[in-house]
Amino acid sequence: MRLIDRRVLASVVCLVLSSLLFAGPAFAQSDPAVGTWKLNPGKSHYRPGPMPKANLITIVAVENGLKVSGQGTDAAGKPTSINYTVTYDGKDKPVTGSPDYDSTAGKRINASTTEQTRKKEGRMVQTQTREVSADGKTMTITTKGKDVHGTTILNVAVFEKQ
Repeated sequence: MRLIDRRVLASVVCLVLSSLLFAGPAFAQSDPAVGTWKLNPGKSHYRPGPMPKANLITIVAVENGLKVSGQGTDAAGKPTSINYTVTYDGKDKPVTGSPDYDSTAGKRINASTTEQTRKKEGRMVQTQTREVSADGKTMTITTKGKDVHGTTILNVAVFEKQ
């Protein structure tokens, strides 16, 4: 094999390997949920409630998934904070800040929809479906299951992109 052919082959191999290496983060960055989202209480409903006074979620692309940070104020006026990284491989990841659950596992339904299974001490307590609108301006999070007190909940939280 000639020297030039080897160099071309080596360049092609490097290009293919580097594109494979960065494909995961590139997909996460294209996730329509990446960004900062503010709760719209007028379009949301929490059953049985009460609804938080405020909630701001920041979603950042990370390798193989998303880092989610939420800050807000609950109905009683107390500050809230939640943090986790979710991957779409079905494996449980730790969650900090929620009294209702301590881990979450995600799966992607399609480009704009994901589903999470939330667990408390290894037991499934909630499912969450997140859908971003086609125009990318609205994110709806539907949560079903039980809260920390064992009460059945059905929350539909509507967020607007900031």
